[in-house]
Amino acid sequence: MSRLYFETDAGEPCPIEFGGATEPLVAFLSFAFAARYGAQHDLTKLAMLLRGERKIDLAPLLTFADRDVEVDADRRELERVWQDAAPLAATIDAVIGALESGDERIDALLAGTPGVLPRLRELGAMAHWAADRNARARLTFEL
Repeated sequence: MSRLYFETDAGEPCPIEFGGATEPLVAFLSFAFAARYGAQHDLTKLAMLLRGERKIDLAPLLTFADRDVEVDADRRELERVWQDAAPLAATIDAVIGALESGDERIDALLAGTPGVLPRLRELGAMAHWAADRNARARLTFEL
């Protein structure tokens, strides 16, 4: 089972945790990232709609890395994905707003992965917590 991790350099642990499996969120992020390579999954189509029609910059949400560090390049990638938490929180807010908009096309594309929205809300709360502390955040995953 894949898992998403939220880390921060706030100097204290984030008190907010995911309330369930993060596999749906890893799937959404992965398929959204894969859009640039022509993937045709519903979650890819959703990301394309969010970017194109809704004009949401998904870059902060798609800045993540594999936690499995085997070589120096992996360690460099882990360092590269640290980002300011405020833009990440703003992106998540925009995505949540779109997902909750009642747009039937969005609802249909999201229907096969019902865990995305609850986990995204929790991730947004984590990002806001870090942003309130002027901290950086890092999204990593395990497959």
